[in-house]
Amino acid sequence: QLPTGLYKKVLVILHDSVLPYMNEPTLMMDFLTVAYGIGGAISLLALNGLFILIHQHNLEYPDFYKKLYSLLDPSIYHVKYRARFFHLTDLFLSSSHLPAYLVAAFIKRLSRLALTAPPEALLMIIPFICNLFRRHPACRVLVHRPGGPADMSEDPYVMEEKEPSKSRALESSLWEIQSLQNHYHPDVAKAAAVLNQFLSEMEDDISGLLELSAYELFDKEVKKKAVDVPLEFEQVRGLFGKKNDIFAEHFSLD
Repeated sequence: QLPTGLYKKVLVILHDSVLPYMNEPTLMMDFLTVAYGIGGAISLLALNGLFILIHQHNLEYPDFYKKLYSLLDPSIYHVKYRARFFHLTDLFLSSSHLPAYLVAAFIKRLSRLALTAPPEALLMIIPFICNLFRRHPACRVLVHRPGGPADMSEDPYVMEEKEPSKSRALESSLWEIQSLQNHYHPDVAKAAAVLNQFLSEMEDDISGLLELSAYELFDKEVKKKAVDVPLEFEQVRGLFGKKNDIFAEHFSLD
């Protein structure tokens, strides 16, 4: 048992400062799988090491995607290691051999959590979701379901279900992204509106959006050049501006 602080320090450097120099990196399998099961930031940091063992050393982890799905909670858009987590999640969901129900569950859960996410996270997650639709066309039923949310008395998706296959995500629709089309931040509303159109085959590059901060968004808005908007108005007639103002007979605006 390691202290939480030490766990984090080890996992941050493990994938690039330890595993490449070990004769048998597979010896770290038990350590990383246990760390992955702890939850919170420790699980997020264990993803880097697990990624190397799965892709380079044939580690089999039957419940990997189930655990990855369970890591998606409201804090995921606010944690310090958000960029690292979504970079790896993007890699893990890149395979075209993943079943549609699994990808749909990730799309639906990310969209539901996006309802309370800050704008800088939304500008990253919406292109992320669009890329998942491009890779897995079978999931587009979430956007193009006949009638959409209007024909549903309630959303069949079960948010509390820990097993993606039982979440009924494919039976649902993506009303959450439709709600974000009315977001107070114009850039978010514009990004969400992309799903109303036909998606191009070329994936969006989200690498530059992973570490987008609230400060950068604010700074961008502040530096925008002000545009003079011409206003059309009626010349004031009378004291209260009305055409047939009885007060105009007795009072003058000179």
